[in-house]
Amino acid sequence: MPEKSKYGQFCPVAKAMELLDERWTLLVVRELLAGSAHFNDLRRGVPKMSPALLSKRLKSLSRAGVIERTDVDGRSSYALTPCGRELAPVVEALGQWGVRWMPEIGDDDLDPHLLMWDIHRSIPIDAWPRTRTVVAFTLSGVAAKASRWWLMVSEGASDVCDFDPGYDVAATVETSLRTLIELWRGDISWSRAMLNGAVTITGGADARRAVPGWIGQSRMAAVPRPA
Repeated sequence: MPEKSKYGQFCPVAKAMELLDERWTLLVVRELLAGSAHFNDLRRGVPKMSPALLSKRLKSLSRAGVIERTDVDGRSSYALTPCGRELAPVVEALGQWGVRWMPEIGDDDLDPHLLMWDIHRSIPIDAWPRTRTVVAFTLSGVAAKASRWWLMVSEGASDVCDFDPGYDVAATVETSLRTLIELWRGDISWSRAMLNGAVTITGGADARRAVPGWIGQSRMAAVPRPA
């Protein structure tokens, strides 16, 4: 390990941070804990991280015994080792602390790619119809090329596209990127956002009523906030 990464302390916290406080490292672990196993899926969870740096961090985590790489038919996959899985409560605690004590989000934090990727892998699929169902999103406050998204559930699996997949759309959600992030984080509720006009849902009556339940909120939305 390079000297610049060393703290020169015997403290276990310092030793752990020699690996974990490198930029992006814990977010890569977060993605692996969330179920990402392939390089491209990991990239979608850290869209502002360069592929070269992601490769470097994966190699560092592998050398440290936190992850293991498997190659099958020319395709690599990554999985946490028992050592890596022990970081789950650490990442969970950091997330809960961030919800309670770091609530402000700046304009630079508004990332539609991460938002839609996180929504697609966390929605309550059992709440969706059994037939293929598509919900479209039109987001304001973001570059035009990242303002349209399609979330689809079919045969018990979800997918998200930034291009029209060509299927009938059951409902369309129109809102700002900031509002959808605040909804997903649990900063505001669906009912409040719809009541004050921050979110508009168009489509059939049944679909309009169902969309808030289909999308829901992130798991961290349930973390209690300070008074």
